[in-house]
Amino acid sequence: MGRRGRGGRRLPLLVGTGPAGAGRRAIPAARPGPAAAAHRAVPRPGRPSPWRRGEASCPARKRGAHGMINFCPQCGQKVETAFHFCPVCGYKLPKEEDEEPMQLTPDASLSSLKALRQDDPTPARETVEWMSSEKMLASTSTEEEAWSPPAASPSTKVASKAKVSPRSPRRLKSTSVAPLPEGKILTDQNSKQWKLGKLLNQSECGLMYEAQSASGACPQRQRYSLKLDTKDGRLYNEQIFLQRAAKKITVDKWKRMHSVPLLGIPNCVGFGLHESNYRFLVFPELGRTLQSILNDGTNLLTEKPVFQIAIRVLDSLEYIHGNEYVHGDITAENIYVNPDDLAEVTLAGYCSAFRYCPGGKHVAQREGRRTPHEGTIEFISLDGHRGAGPSRRSDLQSLGYCMVKWLCGFLPWTDELADVHKVMEQKERYKTDVVGLLRLCFGRKPAPDALHSYLQQAMALAFEEEPDYKALRKFLGKPLEMRRTSAYDSVNLKVVP
Repeated sequence: MGRRGRGGRRLPLLVGTGPAGAGRRAIPAARPGPAAAAHRAVPRPGRPSPWRRGEASCPARKRGAHGMINFCPQCGQKVETAFHFCPVCGYKLPKEEDEEPMQLTPDASLSSLKALRQDDPTPARETVEWMSSEKMLASTSTEEEAWSPPAASPSTKVASKAKVSPRSPRRLKSTSVAPLPEGKILTDQNSKQWKLGKLLNQSECGLMYEAQSASGACPQRQRYSLKLDTKDGRLYNEQIFLQRAAKKITVDKWKRMHSVPLLGIPNCVGFGLHESNYRFLVFPELGRTLQSILNDGTNLLTEKPVFQIAIRVLDSLEYIHGNEYVHGDITAENIYVNPDDLAEVTLAGYCSAFRYCPGGKHVAQREGRRTPHEGTIEFISLDGHRGAGPSRRSDLQSLGYCMVKWLCGFLPWTDELADVHKVMEQKERYKTDVVGLLRLCFGRKPAPDALHSYLQQAMALAFEEEPDYKALRKFLGKPLEMRRTSAYDSVNLKVVP
């Protein structure tokens, strides 16, 4: 006699083999019906779905015409495309439109993938490249790695020569900072307290206040400058630069090595966050911006103060360039003069500082790597217009434009600043025509030979070339020697405190 299975069908009796079945009859279990099979197909918690174990029978059914043989995704047995349930295990077969793309997992075997690709009559639309974790890490680019944008096809319309790559850093928006009231107390990360004084000026990089110490850690009578911005504003970039490349001990060491009595690198004595909305930096008093001093007069300077300030800025640039950074925004707004001591000239405003040489390796010249036209349009170099990362020549060329503006009051593109493309075209034109640039700006008045020599050398620099700072200082120092003065004397300016 034998036991009867589902539907009254008599099941065969088989003689078992091996130790477990010696001398006994093994009765195979009845195949589950559709309901039981569907219940068993549901993946249990903590147990991976058979579709994600990389088995050859796990992908969706093979595509084919009606009547062709396909496979059940549950048990792997052959079924016809017209069936809705597997006749072997009872699994509900997915419809063609319900199929999901196969999920590649680290456990998928390459042999099963190749077998499936060979059996599939439908040509593959995409090529999947298996990438190991080591290869994936090796292909990950760092912040300083250059990226070359794909070449545009002849039919592609390009608005300008400066292309913005998808991986270019986003332009930091100049957020309007709500001024804090005078007398407000701010506490830095070292628990030092600073009391806000008069609001001095406001720029894209934040607000500049007078400040004084509100704790016993600093002299009460000493005055300070406090720079305030939003927490996520550009001031964070300046903080990183100051902490990494402008430590007081490093500045003092450089001054001794180069026999320079003064170096205009600001000394940050405190920094912190206020009410989780503001970021601030504290410096010993910086004084007034050179732009505010120009605004007091006729916006013009004589050769003596121009070359004095230029040499002092050149010293600061040589220092920061030697510490892997470029300034990125040389303007009169970022140069400070102390009214109480006109020998103190400081190059500040490092919100656009760029690490051009991380780890001693110069970044490659890649147009579109950064946001084009970023910085003060009137003075940035052609590299800045094209979206290339600024290099040392960018700072030196910007300083040259500044000197022309301070001496003449304008540049050929001063009246066209609203159209960055026209500004860029003018700078491109006069980059190789320094004589024409000076003739246009100075008119009948002879241009200083020192300025001509400086511009010729600065404009001829290659992207990765190291400038000859000594030669540039010599050009600018000659007129001062003729006037028997030094760049480190008090600057010949009339400054209203």
